[in-house]
Amino acid sequence: MSAARDSAAHAPGGDLALIDAGGANLGSVRYALARIGAAPRLVALLRARGLDAALRASAAPLLGVCVGMQLLFKRSDEGDVECLGLLPGRVRRLPAAPALRIPHMGWNTLRRRPGLSGDAAALLDGIDDGAHAYFVHSFAHVVDAHAVDAQAVDAYAVDAHAIDAEDASRDVVLADSEHGVRFAAVVGQGRRFGAQFHPERSSAVGLRLLSNFLSLPA
Repeated sequence: MSAARDSAAHAPGGDLALIDAGGANLGSVRYALARIGAAPRLVALLRARGLDAALRASAAPLLGVCVGMQLLFKRSDEGDVECLGLLPGRVRRLPAAPALRIPHMGWNTLRRRPGLSGDAAALLDGIDDGAHAYFVHSFAHVVDAHAVDAQAVDAYAVDAHAIDAEDASRDVVLADSEHGVRFAAVVGQGRRFGAQFHPERSSAVGLRLLSNFLSLPA
């Protein structure tokens, strides 16, 4: 958490409330939901503090990081928990395969969705297609289980077509990456955004994302 806070401190822009499920300054004009941990516990902590309702009601820009991004979706297979429901779709465990290491840990490539506009384009301004970011995660919003790694798809507990039918929410995916399957790396809808990668570990790409987020109009 201290690394994320330091990165935000070095990114120019407006005020930032860093919500780590331990409290928040609800008077701030922007929120970042950042935490490492298990989704069920974090959802419970947010609910216990009334932050789930506050985030749903807020019109301020919101950035979820890592598990914080996963909490933006309707549901997570990690503990089969209902999340904040700010974005459509669900979070699934990444499939294991002989050549794939889980958790997915290390640098990976970002593939930008073409034709972004408005705040979505502003969030990724200066972050090129093919840029690299640093990931540490075992769960993700899977957007395509086809034709990436046949062994991974075969090892999946659900059919690839079922993923397509249930997670037909690709309009919220601003950039993706792949680790056996394609998964959401950056998401956004309205004023709610998320990054599966760790900005504080992603060098210039991470700093640019935080700077762009802080530059969004409150």
